[in-house]
Amino acid sequence: MNLVLFEADELNAPLPRSDPRARHILDVLRRGEGDVFDAGFVNGPRGKATVAAINPDSLALTFAWDAPQPPLPPTTLLIGLPRPQTARDILRDATTLGATCIHFIATERADRNYATSSLWTSGEWRRHCLAGAAQAFDTRVPEVTWTHTLASALGTLPDSSTRLALDNYEASTPLQVCKLTSYKPSETNADQILAFGPERGFGSLDRDNLRATGFALVHLGPRVLRVETAVIAALAILRAR
Repeated sequence: MNLVLFEADELNAPLPRSDPRARHILDVLRRGEGDVFDAGFVNGPRGKATVAAINPDSLALTFAWDAPQPPLPPTTLLIGLPRPQTARDILRDATTLGATCIHFIATERADRNYATSSLWTSGEWRRHCLAGAAQAFDTRVPEVTWTHTLASALGTLPDSSTRLALDNYEASTPLQVCKLTSYKPSETNADQILAFGPERGFGSLDRDNLRATGFALVHLGPRVLRVETAVIAALAILRAR
């Protein structure tokens, strides 16, 4: 936890001693009354928090915020619905790498039952995004959905986006050397879209739909990767280009 994050409704409220962030402040950072630590307002600025008081059941904190952070490069991930544990890893690590939108989608070979997992229905997913942002020393949390089909998700994409789909079977160009050209070029900065199949990969209908909407099929080499590994490797390569 490189940055302690707070939601808007927590800024003027005491932080319970039972909260993991309070334990981190006291036991890991070893802050006492009057000490400061790095804090962030979710989807807002970073700054410093001061421990104003340590009470038996809570911490009283005050905040001083820095200037807003510059916007992240718009990067959207389309990911065939994976197992919940795989989704947890992706939510955390893709947030750390700066994904701005993540759509977990029903594809030809995805198990749609995964969308009913308690990860989604309980709101647990947001906790993993917050952990990823805190790791990155950032406050930005991506937009996340898990109810789209591939077709409906494709309909939400901006026209000016660069569209790349990771595929082990029919792609001939490595991601690291492919051309980053927009589907329908415009004067605005192009969003970057990366699409991934579920554990069993894209089906033929998925590939047809992706190609029909301007996606280029690219690959990460001959090795077969787990979905979470492919997502992070591809996002890291794209960030480095």
